[in-house]
Amino acid sequence: MEIEILGRAADYLVCCKLPGLESEHQLPSLLEAQLNLSPGTVRCVHRLDRAVGGVMVYALTPKGAAHLSAQVQDHTLRKEYLALCAGIPEPAAGEMADYLYQDKAKGRAYPVKKLRRGVKEARLEYQVKASRPLDEGTVSLVQIKLHTGRFHQIRCQFAARKMPLLGDGKYGSRVKAAGPALFSCKLSFLDPASGLRVEYTSLPPAEAFPWNLFYTDKKTAPESQ
Repeated sequence: MEIEILGRAADYLVCCKLPGLESEHQLPSLLEAQLNLSPGTVRCVHRLDRAVGGVMVYALTPKGAAHLSAQVQDHTLRKEYLALCAGIPEPAAGEMADYLYQDKAKGRAYPVKKLRRGVKEARLEYQVKASRPLDEGTVSLVQIKLHTGRFHQIRCQFAARKMPLLGDGKYGSRVKAAGPALFSCKLSFLDPASGLRVEYTSLPPAEAFPWNLFYTDKKTAPESQ
């Protein structure tokens, strides 16, 4: 299994995570083996759910780890996602804000009405890029900017509005797929050495259902249908 490397500098590397890989330990070990790096060289500074693929950055030095971890905390490391959800969000562009409770025993998040212990505010922006019919309903391709990085945030917030991500049975989807239709498509951050903002992008696997409903290849933008 070869991991796609999107960029590499002295303090970090950026790769495209495959769905099914654990991002904190498994993927760093695979990268070290692939690049002939010593164990412990690739340091995790942020995470993606095991079932979710897409762009990730890893630190290669203590300096890189400190800088990137600080950017995660102060939100200068910016993430965007693509998702396929049931229905059509209205309005076509907007924000979602919720209080989410993480139930660690059940491995899922729930929306609640008030702040209390274990509850965190979750905010995101979204924009509908395209939509098309699927079976007896409609599916939409949505681009999402995270303002907070909560456990299962996107999956829970869309499901709370009766628009679960396709393939996400844990949050109510009846569509059968390999996993939730969620992909980390863009990541930008300040280079620890230069201080300049850098950006890396990727697109979901066009050959895989349900992404093939909108993409014919990894270079073609979808059109509304």
